[in-house]
Amino acid sequence: MKLATFLLLLLISIRTLPAQTAPFDPAAWPPTIDKTKKVHFKVVNDTLEAPQGAAGWDNSTVTILSGGDQETVPLQVSGQEGLRAGGIYLNFADTGYADWAEEPVIDILMQVYGDAAILDAAGDPRNFNFLIGVLPAIAFPVGGQAPPEAKNFKWNWILFRINNDQRADGGRFVGTLPDGAVGDFTRGGVNGGTFRMENVPGLGVRVVAFGQQGAFGEPEEINTFASSDVCQPEPETNLVWLDFNHTDANHLVMLDEGDQQVELEEGIGPVDDKRRALRASGSYMNFGITDNYLGLKCNDPHPVKVCVEYYDDPARAGESFGPEAYATDPTNGVGFVPAAKYQVLEGSGKWKRRSWLVGGVNLRGVNTGADTGGPRLYFSQPVSISRIDMAVLREGLHPLAGQDPLANCQTGPGICEGAYGDYAEMDLASGLLDGLAPGTSGGDQEMIQEEAGPANDRRPAVRPAGNDGSPQFAHLYLNFSITEQRLGPTSQPNARLAVAMTYFDDPALAGQSFRPEVYRTEKPDGAITFQFVPGSQTVTLQGSNRWVESYFELDGVKFEGVNQGPQAAARFATTGKIAFSRVRYAVIRPCGANAGRNLLDGAKPPITAVRENDVLRLRWAAGQNWNLQYIDPHGDNIWQPVTEAPTVTDFQNVVEFPVGDPPTRFYRLVK
Repeated sequence: MKLATFLLLLLISIRTLPAQTAPFDPAAWPPTIDKTKKVHFKVVNDTLEAPQGAAGWDNSTVTILSGGDQETVPLQVSGQEGLRAGGIYLNFADTGYADWAEEPVIDILMQVYGDAAILDAAGDPRNFNFLIGVLPAIAFPVGGQAPPEAKNFKWNWILFRINNDQRADGGRFVGTLPDGAVGDFTRGGVNGGTFRMENVPGLGVRVVAFGQQGAFGEPEEINTFASSDVCQPEPETNLVWLDFNHTDANHLVMLDEGDQQVELEEGIGPVDDKRRALRASGSYMNFGITDNYLGLKCNDPHPVKVCVEYYDDPARAGESFGPEAYATDPTNGVGFVPAAKYQVLEGSGKWKRRSWLVGGVNLRGVNTGADTGGPRLYFSQPVSISRIDMAVLREGLHPLAGQDPLANCQTGPGICEGAYGDYAEMDLASGLLDGLAPGTSGGDQEMIQEEAGPANDRRPAVRPAGNDGSPQFAHLYLNFSITEQRLGPTSQPNARLAVAMTYFDDPALAGQSFRPEVYRTEKPDGAITFQFVPGSQTVTLQGSNRWVESYFELDGVKFEGVNQGPQAAARFATTGKIAFSRVRYAVIRPCGANAGRNLLDGAKPPITAVRENDVLRLRWAAGQNWNLQYIDPHGDNIWQPVTEAPTVTDFQNVVEFPVGDPPTRFYRLVK
């Protein structure tokens, strides 16, 4: 047989072999890869090496960034270790970014975990956008979508493909830098990265690889996903408890075996509050959920809230305890709560109550035997507890979605004990910096302090630099620093914050506006992310040539700050060089002696009512976006919006009504 004929027959025989089809094993590279192509990649904990013989594959240039608004947290699930987006971005940095300067198309192969984060909030496919380029020239190409079946609670290979288009100057967004580039573009992209995934809160990633087109095969060859295990729907339950002091329980039992043995004791606590309580013999205390009451092991992971009543024993001052290990999937994944979240005993000699939020908990439990379970408790030294509650915080379309049956059990007991301050103020006109001060000036929030106001009332004030600042940015942001932890530690739970700002209603800036733009918040799963304030909170200048008070309320504020701090609250956005002389913060506490108290109530715009003959005239400050509502005490007792549009007279909103039936109505302003 001639050599050419032999080679032809060999080639035919190879091509007729059965092709390997997706879904592919997450423990190995997909068999569709092309080893001759150029690839830069990163595998979390380096658990996957470059394919043998792939000379152009390099794992030394790519890192997954963490910090700021692109924070990541460790993820251990389904036998693999990865990283989960703690915010809304994942930013991948490639020091070899210049290698992509001649590539019109870039393929991005990732291994992602198939939980709710792979779809949109409604459980539908959504576009995966990648930010490429550097400021001021950026692009947001769509890499593709994941189908609903990708939510299979398994590690999945998924291939995205993006266009690396040319800028106006001829250079490509990835691989070259434009003239006048600003920000941290050391790796050819924004915020120190190269490719940033947009709006992917909670997405779990194990592998990311960038390659020439075709380096990993085609998207249709790879993007097929294994089906999830069939499981019964989640039950319409969300709470279990075990009360040792009152000998009461709801589908929660103590476990007493192995390294989690316990002892029941009588007469624990101060003289006036002796209780029956449970104490760990060693370092662990664990509980089983009976009858699959909160769900099955195959149900989706959810945030779990653990509430414990414990004796703050003076003999144990300085010791710590809290949720430690929990299951992350139905098989073998285990997650760990950071030790920084443990409760440190103060030794007050009182019974105290506090909670923890643990995200992504699977009900398989850790060492719970035949029962399901939540997080296991760890103790540096034995601590006595008189009651424990566990609540699954349901999500999505579940009938109990959004409900917290332990809402009155706080993650920081100090907020109920009056241990933290509730008020901070910055008044530049009087030189008062009482727990609040101008923040760091720089980047895109350059600020200028100078006098402002009408001729008869000039005051020291702070304003965004606008176009007076460095030329790279339009400086339209303001930020304020909370000093001396005046409102309590950063570790405290989300706070409801009232904000009053005194601003100059400059006639030259009539029509310009400002509002709190964004702040940090802690989600039910414990992740810290960004909360954007709706546009309805905007204050619009009327040009009255006087100092005016504005008022906002922000819910769910963590004092971690955005581009400021910690500590700080919201970053404020303006559309012009608006001057502020005074800023006040007040925390509205949910519990304790000051529950519901708002020290800035007086800053809310007053509404005045005047009756003249047969006309009722209501007035309130214009430009504040307050909406007028009424309630009829003789009707259905539900607040209704007033549909009549106000007119603006002398910088006030005015609404007039003829006096008639019903003779009595109550009115209020709401944001």
